[in-house]
Amino acid sequence: MLDVARVSASYGQHLALDGIGLTVARGEIVVILGANGAGKTTLLKTIAGLVRPQPGARIALDGRDLARLPPHAIVEAGVALVPEGRGIFGELTVRENLLLGAYADRAHAKEAANLDLVLGLFPRLRERYRQPVRTMSGGEQQMVAIGRALMSAPDILLLDEPSLGLSPLLCTELFQVLAQIRGTGIGVLLVEQNARQSLKLADRGILIETGRIVGQGSAAALSVDPAVQRAYLGA
Repeated sequence: MLDVARVSASYGQHLALDGIGLTVARGEIVVILGANGAGKTTLLKTIAGLVRPQPGARIALDGRDLARLPPHAIVEAGVALVPEGRGIFGELTVRENLLLGAYADRAHAKEAANLDLVLGLFPRLRERYRQPVRTMSGGEQQMVAIGRALMSAPDILLLDEPSLGLSPLLCTELFQVLAQIRGTGIGVLLVEQNARQSLKLADRGILIETGRIVGQGSAAALSVDPAVQRAYLGA
């Protein structure tokens, strides 16, 4: 289980996160909802080691402290981030991007099985296996980004706005794939602008405002909460 407690982080004098705490179990999807600038991306980057938390923070996976590890060691421990904007290598092929995701020692023994998993989740990647990623659509590039993260054999997958810029049809396909990923036992911490679909998919939801958690509960309960409906569901 991913266990986050007392996590604060700053950019210079700006406090972006203020005492955040949450958990994500394996085989669970937790969605984080909040306005732009609320601290959602900073939270994922802090868990992934790209932003350093302030002293006193706890970030642990199955009891192992991750808060002081460099990003590559956090991947090795079992946490993978798919950043907003995907961060793929456009000049490389689908195959090359996916195999780059398997660089971690933990992934070597499972490389073939994880590749089969990824290509099963995203059949279009099999069709475009030798194609340079820059020539593919935005939705297909997002498949590559998620597939590359899965190639690292993660226990916890961090996803930052995976549906951003995708068509409604591709959004639906994406959320179906996330449900399949949960079924493999991987925990998912999801930052997502599509509140309606993400609450339908998720097990739990967390609401963040100005770097603080202001509400949380089961996704089913949040989806019928009047305040959540007004703020995030357009009611």
